[in-house]
Amino acid sequence: MTLENLHQRLRDFAAARDWEPFHTPKNLVMALSGEVGELTSLFQWLTPEESAKWRSDPDLAHNVVDEIADVTLYLLQLADSLGVDLIEAANAKIDRNEHRFPAPER
Repeated sequence: MTLENLHQRLRDFAAARDWEPFHTPKNLVMALSGEVGELTSLFQWLTPEESAKWRSDPDLAHNVVDEIADVTLYLLQLADSLGVDLIEAANAKIDRNEHRFPAPER
C-alpha cells in the first residue's frame, strides 16, 4: 500500500460516516495531540531499559502499535486536509537538518 492509497482509504472511511465536517485542521490537530498523549502514557513510567523492551509485554506491544497507528492516521488526515505532501515535507526537513547539524568528520 502506498501513502496515497492510505490517504484515499481514510477519505473513504470518513466519507462513509459523514465525518468530513468534523475533520477541520483544529480538530485533527487536537485529536493528533490526544493520540500522542496516549502513546506517551504507555512509556511514561518505564525505565529506559523497560521502554527498550516494550515488545516483551504483549499487552504493551499491542497498545503501542495501536497508538502509533492512531498517530499516523491523524497525521495523514491533517496533512491531507492542509494539502501537505508528507514525503516532500519530511525530505525537505531532513535536507534542512543536514545543513543545520552536519555530521562530524570521521
